Amino acid sequence: MSLFDKFQPIVDIRAELAKLGVMPFGAVTEKLLSATEAIVNGHKVILAGTNNYLGLTFDPQCIAAAKQAVEEQGTGTTGSRMANGTFAEHIKLEQELGAFFDRRHTIVFSTGYAATMGMASTLAGPGDVIVLDADSHASIYDGVRMSGAEVIRFRHSDPADLEKRLRRLGERTANTLIIVEGIYSMLGDQAPLADIAAVKREYGGMLLVDEAHSLGMLGAHGRGVAEAAGVEADVDFVVGTFSKSLGAIGGYCVSNHPELEAIRFGIRSYIFTASPSPSVIASTRVALRLMQERPELRERLWNNAQRLYDGLEQLGFQVSPQVSPVVAVTIKDRNQAIAWWQELLQRGAYVNLVMPPASPTSDSLLRCSVSAAHSPEQIDRIIDAFAALQPAGMAAAD
Repeated sequence: MSLFDKFQPIVDIRAELAKLGVMPFGAVTEKLLSATEAIVNGHKVILAGTNNYLGLTFDPQCIAAAKQAVEEQGTGTTGSRMANGTFAEHIKLEQELGAFFDRRHTIVFSTGYAATMGMASTLAGPGDVIVLDADSHASIYDGVRMSGAEVIRFRHSDPADLEKRLRRLGERTANTLIIVEGIYSMLGDQAPLADIAAVKREYGGMLLVDEAHSLGMLGAHGRGVAEAAGVEADVDFVVGTFSKSLGAIGGYCVSNHPELEAIRFGIRSYIFTASPSPSVIASTRVALRLMQERPELRERLWNNAQRLYDGLEQLGFQVSPQVSPVVAVTIKDRNQAIAWWQELLQRGAYVNLVMPPASPTSDSLLRCSVSAAHSPEQIDRIIDAFAALQPAGMAAAD
């Protein structure tokens, strides 16, 4: 036995892809032309897999703020938040996020992964219980494994199954953390949060919602699925990322529980990593403001999502269960998915190829994510690239 034996399946897949001349994982963006176009693996493409939902990565105000921060505060903090890494701007961003979410306490993390994994690994511990949606993100699973708590999965977006599992716990629900996402990243489906919140109210426990893919998209203020469902009061902790709608990198947790201020000093992914660089904090603060000042971005995003969803559905592809900025095409044959990913790239559309175990089922996905920065013409060109895969339509759904 070797330490490397367990990696042999990955080695085999990489060798197989190399023979085909396909590089779907770690595709190289050689030059960014705009928020929606780039040169990827030698092809000029429309970017349809970047999660740049509001298209703010090239916003002049965000860029100007980042430049100014670099000039005035340097390229990095070179320390953790508990050492020398807390700058005044970190505190301001926490205050602004708290005001946006109408929550009294906020923690800013260096990445969204660190935020979600850190909260999942810290809130519950030995003797406690975590009940999570089976399709939760890898960062959630990594966190709950580290927590030492008993971990119970319930069927994806199934409030009845959640209720059954909480009922079995009895009095232990007082020490139970329930974890779900707002919009799930692979298929773009929304959690039935109103029903999940009702179950939580009946049986107890605390509820953590990951709004990574729903920030800026749903709710009267853009706070996500919890706001849209009218159940923010039932959500104890909201976590998310700056790397989607806010076009940067970093993460956050907001809560009305004053204990969050003490909890931050027990989160290893907060304590033992360098704090976000000044340029990232500066651009994120501006993007957060612009997200609130420009509701037309959300309208444009949803128009583009509907246009792409309808176009792919009309072609006969098996698309996501509901319209969202994530539009995924399900393909049962892995080799077909690989071949189509490569052909889409050659035809000028960059999408994400997702294969098991990253996909939620044994099927593969061609996962698209749309942006407010996409023009209707660009959306149509993405649809045209998929249409060129014909007789793709009905074959994709078989």
